[in-house]
Amino acid sequence: MSSPHPAPSPLPGGGGAAAVFPGMAAASYADLGRFLVLDRYARPLVRAADEALGDSLLTGYRAEESTYGPFSQVAFLVASLACAERATAELGLRPDVCAGASFGHRPAAVLAGALSFPDAVRLTADLARCEVAYFGELGEELVTQCFVRVPDGVVSALLADFAERGEWLELSVELGDGSVMLSLPERLLDEVIATMREAGAYVMQTMRPAVHARRFTPLRELATPFVDRCALTDPALPLIADQDGRVLRTAAEVRTMLLDTFDHPVDWPAMVTSLAAGGAATAFVTGPDQLFHKLAATKRAFATVVPVTPKTAQRPVTQGV
Repeated sequence: MSSPHPAPSPLPGGGGAAAVFPGMAAASYADLGRFLVLDRYARPLVRAADEALGDSLLTGYRAEESTYGPFSQVAFLVASLACAERATAELGLRPDVCAGASFGHRPAAVLAGALSFPDAVRLTADLARCEVAYFGELGEELVTQCFVRVPDGVVSALLADFAERGEWLELSVELGDGSVMLSLPERLLDEVIATMREAGAYVMQTMRPAVHARRFTPLRELATPFVDRCALTDPALPLIADQDGRVLRTAAEVRTMLLDTFDHPVDWPAMVTSLAAGGAATAFVTGPDQLFHKLAATKRAFATVVPVTPKTAQRPVTQGV
């Protein structure tokens, strides 16, 4: 899909830089704990997160069983922003525009100056608990499943088949070039996986609970008071919405983006196209990312992609396109 919204004002002469934050993948203490303890950019953020939470992030994170629990999500936020600080201090990142996919739009809002770090920490923990309560009362397990290399027409045919059967299946994330995330009841997951494999697609990670679906408007309503507790301000940098690539310049628009995440799908190609249309030639993808910097849509949009992750923090790898 292409964005109907105007791109950021083109940067003089082009060649600008975008700070791009990845969506959240499952991240246990074994994945990020060492980084949060030892990294010189992460440590001050961990201390600030402790103050915002009124609790120890690392202690809670280590004890948490869910990889999408409140402490795990705050840890992902901290790691993403720590990677961005490393990119700024050591790699010369001077962002002209920023964006983030799914969960990534929270650190993007912090970097853009629209959301304070303490508010982002508290919001992340509150929304994680809100999600647990909401999904716990649904009475059935809903998941979001990632697939890549899906042949043309397979997703649309699957959606039509499920609609005809009266079953729920929804496109939650469009990643471009045959990569998608679909939300559905877990009881139908094996069937969908088998269909995708038969069509030649590759099966990737499963997210629990499900995300970004029109079905979750009631969750959006439950989340609204938590978003409204945040003292949002107009972004100091242009901020690109992950739902459709629109450019956000006011606090009210940022609020809408934060709430749209519950019941609107993510459109990654629209987002990176909007970033590039504004003149960004280099994308620094900062955070614990194993997917978004590798996507074909990302590589097409930018002349250079620089992943800065906890694993590449000491030796970032520049991917020329």
